[in-house]
Amino acid sequence: MPDINLKPIPNLPKYDLPKLVIAGAGFAGLKLARELRNQPFQVILLDKNNFHQFQPLFYQVATAGLEPSAISFPLRKIFHDSKNVTFRMAEVTRLDAEKKRIFTDMGYIDYNYLVLAMGADTNYFGSETIEHFASPMKTVSEALFIRNKIISNYERAVNIERMEDRKSLMNVVIVGGGPTGVELAGAMAELRNNVFPKDYPELSFKNMKVVLIEAGPALLGTMSKESQEHALTYLKSLGVEVMVDTKVKDYNGKVVSLEGGAVLETDTLLWAAGIKPNKIAGFTEEMYAPNGRIFVDEFSEVPGMKDVFVLGDSSLMKEDRFPKGHPQVAQTALQQAENLAGNLIRVQKGKPKKPFRYKDLGSMATVGRKLAVVDLPFLKFQGFFAWLTWLLVHLMAILGVKNKLIIFLDWSWNYLRFDPSLRLLIKPRLMKVIEQNEPKHEKSID
Repeated sequence: MPDINLKPIPNLPKYDLPKLVIAGAGFAGLKLARELRNQPFQVILLDKNNFHQFQPLFYQVATAGLEPSAISFPLRKIFHDSKNVTFRMAEVTRLDAEKKRIFTDMGYIDYNYLVLAMGADTNYFGSETIEHFASPMKTVSEALFIRNKIISNYERAVNIERMEDRKSLMNVVIVGGGPTGVELAGAMAELRNNVFPKDYPELSFKNMKVVLIEAGPALLGTMSKESQEHALTYLKSLGVEVMVDTKVKDYNGKVVSLEGGAVLETDTLLWAAGIKPNKIAGFTEEMYAPNGRIFVDEFSEVPGMKDVFVLGDSSLMKEDRFPKGHPQVAQTALQQAENLAGNLIRVQKGKPKKPFRYKDLGSMATVGRKLAVVDLPFLKFQGFFAWLTWLLVHLMAILGVKNKLIIFLDWSWNYLRFDPSLRLLIKPRLMKVIEQNEPKHEKSID
């Protein structure tokens, strides 16, 4: 059978314009494509999914607060009125910078400009057992898998007679004390405190532990000390057990082993401890930083690779204020994409490019209903007003009027009734197979 990588992707429109290929439709890739709508470029947007995912709200899908479709938006719909933008669902595999050719699982594309905005995946720090048994949350499907797993555990726990045998099914352990881990822990604690006891009156949720583990000395390490302290106070008020300066050594599907010898019983280990950039073939080792990010100059271009740019989590651009690179957050990706779009247009007009300068717009995290922390460059605040600010900022960032309306209605209902209505156990065929083959007590890796 012929190798599909050796053939060009078929049926791409042909324009007498510079061809710009964007790999990845996350925050950076989508922002760049939208900025270049109706500009003198033929833009080809590639992604392995045909929809954009709003990652900051994955945890709400995982905890039954939102539908998966509410935080996803079809990419083709975004560009209905953009004749110069074409989308193809394809996964990029390697790059030939000399030929100016990018290879995918659907074929190759020759480009004039290439932008890699492929984001990052979960970092398990080399542990194969943790990677095998833990549940990550980097995609909508992974968030939905977590929701199904948690609900399935309680449905199974109801049918177990001895309380001791139910503990591992009911306990939830979350690793990673960044915004994702903190928000996930708070949401799980609120389900434990207010929702699950009504759904499962046969179970005693006083015995259910929600544990948040952070290897560093404090939660929300990049935020202010005030926010760190308030987040810790809020989590403890919800009944979350917080463990800082604690490293996870191993996990076998039933028991979490911590450095120092302590153990935690759980069937549900949610991993939010780190990220690593997605990679493709075609780069030399010296182009990578030790953490896997690709070095770029102040214009987001890869040194030694003309017209190849990298944005977002995959890039490492040194700046006086950020000698180790910019924070791997959505704002960085969006600002880099906006700057690159302006530079590409300037180049076409024969004007000089502008170097990228990151503007810190602040950071925030919600811990629970009416509980959040916000750090702005000029102001820091916590509590109810911070929670309202968090809601407004995230609602405005969601694509599509329909999605905004659905999320607003879901949030309003959850606030008034404290009873999310999405606790449906939807089992894809793969999950059924996994459950049927799952050992009763202990798993092992072949």
